[in-house]
Amino acid sequence: MRGDGDGWAVGPDGEKRWGRHGAAGLLLRAPLADGRPAVLLQHRAAWSHQGGTWALPGGARDSHESTVDAAVREAHEEAGIDVAAVTVRAERVTSGLAGGWTYTTVVADATETLVTSINQESTELRWVPEPEVETMPLHSGFAEAWPSLRTSPVRMLLDTANVLGASGPTGWWRDRPGATSALLTDLAAVLPRTVEFPDGTFGWVPRVEAVLEGHARDATIDDVRIPVHSADGSGDDELARLASTATAVVDPGVTVVVTADRGLRARLPEGTIAMSPSAVLGWL
Repeated sequence: MRGDGDGWAVGPDGEKRWGRHGAAGLLLRAPLADGRPAVLLQHRAAWSHQGGTWALPGGARDSHESTVDAAVREAHEEAGIDVAAVTVRAERVTSGLAGGWTYTTVVADATETLVTSINQESTELRWVPEPEVETMPLHSGFAEAWPSLRTSPVRMLLDTANVLGASGPTGWWRDRPGATSALLTDLAAVLPRTVEFPDGTFGWVPRVEAVLEGHARDATIDDVRIPVHSADGSGDDELARLASTATAVVDPGVTVVVTADRGLRARLPEGTIAMSPSAVLGWL
């Protein structure tokens, strides 16, 4: 069954929203050549609601669809997006009416700025560098939601030994350089990406800086997405030092240290986000 979502939902006060079963849109990010994120925006056709403004590809959700399925389908229909190239990161209800109607923004990434094609609902599709989104004439609903959807630049520091230890009894300790190289190679393959933080905000992670200590310093990784810091002594000391100087590198932005080590977490500067190794291992 397709198309039973087309139509107006009417709230108790008579306010109308498109989509009998709600609506959904796709916020799709992809890295530009310099690693910064760009967002795919649709210039709405003049005949559409708030025509001439910029917003996300999206539309009515059919009764049999999840919000993710609806958002990805609409992006395919309205922008020609290859659905197989989309990786969903999060969902966020960004608008609603009394009575149950909701608009859900589905946050997703692509590994590159995908080729697009317009249909009759658009006059243009454009990959817009994220800092420039708010300078454009936006659809009022998207403009209201955008501050809660945009990303902050992230400097992510990896307690590599701690993350390897959290990966389970894989025998990694028998070959620390080899296991470290394998972990960092796998991690590079899933970057850049959007990450959702515990407070519901989003960050953009273009690279992960790995701190290596001991025998792990012999690991081999040659990828710009994984800069390596070799600690002369304690890896924890190096991570604490890097975290304390991170503000000068990412400003404004967010510093994240990936570790489960309570002692190291206690040494991190105020405002630093500590992320569990399991969260990063879940990316792989």
